[in-house]
Amino acid sequence: MPVVFVAASKLPTPFATFKMNGFLEQENGREHVVLTLGDVSDGAPVLGRVHSECLTGDALFSQRCDCGSQLEAALRAIAAEGRGVLLYLRQEGRGIGLMNKIRAYELQDGGADTVEANERLGFAADQRDYGICLPMLEHLGIQSLRLMTNNPRKVKALTDMGITVAERVPLHTGHNPHNKLYLATKAGKLGHMMGNEHQSEVDPA
Repeated sequence: MPVVFVAASKLPTPFATFKMNGFLEQENGREHVVLTLGDVSDGAPVLGRVHSECLTGDALFSQRCDCGSQLEAALRAIAAEGRGVLLYLRQEGRGIGLMNKIRAYELQDGGADTVEANERLGFAADQRDYGICLPMLEHLGIQSLRLMTNNPRKVKALTDMGITVAERVPLHTGHNPHNKLYLATKAGKLGHMMGNEHQSEVDPA
């Protein structure tokens, strides 16, 4: 899957001034962004996050998920360390797109959980493709990640494509009354390591 580097610029944020690297996925025109801070090409493992776009959580402050809180927590952690990378992938709704995500939300309003809603719409529980990460990391000279994630499937997906994950760093944040079932479903059905509080609420599928 060809992914080409387009341009880079400074991105001042409340946490730090990052370098914003733009990449284009040529096959479908999707545009992805990678934020870096400090020297990430020195060969040492880099604190990083692979974050899939969530317009509702990242930009509209939705409490149905923990995405926005995870994005902010990851940027704060990278800023505190003075070195790191965040890959922002345009894969809304675990790969189903924004309109289908809204349809899934409608089904969730009727009682379905996040996995059931996707499946009723004819999608897999998670359709994200992490193959685009490798060429972007290679372009930036990143050889190894200390990956901020609760999702062991993400670790495996990156490892299977040849990306070294030296450490999994838990990212527990954004818990609220509106996303209790969502987090429990991620723990019970998707295998996310959310802690005993959520793991015990849904039997593993």
